[in-house]
Parts: sequence; structure tokens; C-alpha cells
Amino acid sequence: MPTDALPRTCHLWLWPGQAVYTGPALDLASHSGSVACLALALDGVFTVETSAGTTPPVRSALIAPRQVHRLRADGDRMRFCYLDPSTARLAACAASMRAGDAAVRTGHRRENDLISMDAHPAEWLDIAAPPGPTVQDPRIRATARHLLEAPDLTAAEAARRCGLSTSRFLRLFAAHTGTTFRRYRLWARMLLAARAVAGRSTLTDAAAEAGFASPSHFSDAFTRMFGLRPSRLPALDITVVPPAAPR
Repeated sequence: MPTDALPRTCHLWLWPGQAVYTGPALDLASHSGSVACLALALDGVFTVETSAGTTPPVRSALIAPRQVHRLRADGDRMRFCYLDPSTARLAACAASMRAGDAAVRTGHRRENDLISMDAHPAEWLDIAAPPGPTVQDPRIRATARHLLEAPDLTAAEAARRCGLSTSRFLRLFAAHTGTTFRRYRLWARMLLAARAVAGRSTLTDAAAEAGFASPSHFSDAFTRMFGLRPSRLPALDITVVPPAAPR
């Protein structure tokens, strides 16, 4: 795996609960995300390796949260859209995939006409749908919003807020979001760390601000989630988009 930092041609946009990366394809190691990721080849094609096998070459793929996978691209540039399950964007993206290709049962399609490649990143996340809620249970939706601002919230505390037992809450959270409470909380911490880096914090300070137990804890979690070391992150040009930004 390369040891050099990312080139300055990389850009990361951060929204509440979601993010878009555009830049080199990178030689990412196997990893498992906390939220769904829409992967798009800006040139060439790529394959996705999982325990079930390797896909045919594709130009876009919707990868489920917690799916251990490795992308191998033959082009130079990729776009990764990390979609918050508490908004309508993920459901709209999945529906577009289903409508456009018979291979959607595997989450992949061969054509790259899902979204415009020259659109503003807000449009990449909207996927031609309003950014309204898709999580129907207001208690789970409120918990997801709370975690994005305060990821130190525990499952027991969240369950009490919802008036549920912890076990019932955890099952309900996973059923409505498609990911676990623990993994979504980890995603929220990653977003806080990225915002801290955008504000010129060091990785060590960003890890502490986001609530990681130690820099090594942050580094290990980041590598498992994204397939590369966080030491390459500072080379990114990071834009934090306000919640009220036009979509």
C-alpha cells in the first residue's frame, strides 16, 4: 500500500451525516463502511471484491454498510458518495439502481448514467430526490441526528430517550437504518474528526475532539472503515457544507 500522502487534487465535501470524496482511485485495502457508499468511476471501470466473489467491470456500485469489500479500478479517478441512511438519498439511489439495471440484486450496474459527473456535489448526494427523511420512526431519526452532533451518546442513553429497552432499541435502529448503532456512532465520530482537520486541527487533536479513546484507536478504526491510513487525510482539500446549503 502506498506510503505517500494524497495529492492535492483530492477533495472531500462534508454534509451532516454524509460525505463525497473525489480524487485518485487509490489502492484501497479491504474495508467495511459504516454507511452505504455509492462508488463512481470518473474514468475507466472497476471491480468489487467481496467474500461472494468479484463483480464484472462496472462504472458504478452501491455498496451496503458493513460489507467487507475491495475496489480495484483501472482508471485514475473515483468518486465516493457516503449516504446517510436517515435521509431519502440512499433510498432514491437504490431505487435508481433498481430501475436502471437488472443486476441491482448485487448492487451494481454497468452504465454510468445514474448522475451527472459534472454536477455540484450537492446534486451528487441528492440523486434527483428531495433530502427528506427515509427513517420513518421519529425516535430513530432523532437519535441519528443527535449522534451527528454528540457521538458520545450511549445505546442505553438513547434507548431511554426513546422509551425502549436497550435490546429493542438496537434492533429497531438497525432495522430502520441498515447499520448498527455502534457503526453509525463511529461514522459520526469520523465526520467530526474530518471537520476538525478541515479547521486545521492535527490528527491527534481531531481524534480527541471526535471522542476517540486514543490516536491509535482513531487510526485503526479509520483504516478498517476506508482502507487507508488517516495520515494521508490532511492532504485533502476539505469543504464543510452548511446544513442550509442549497440541494
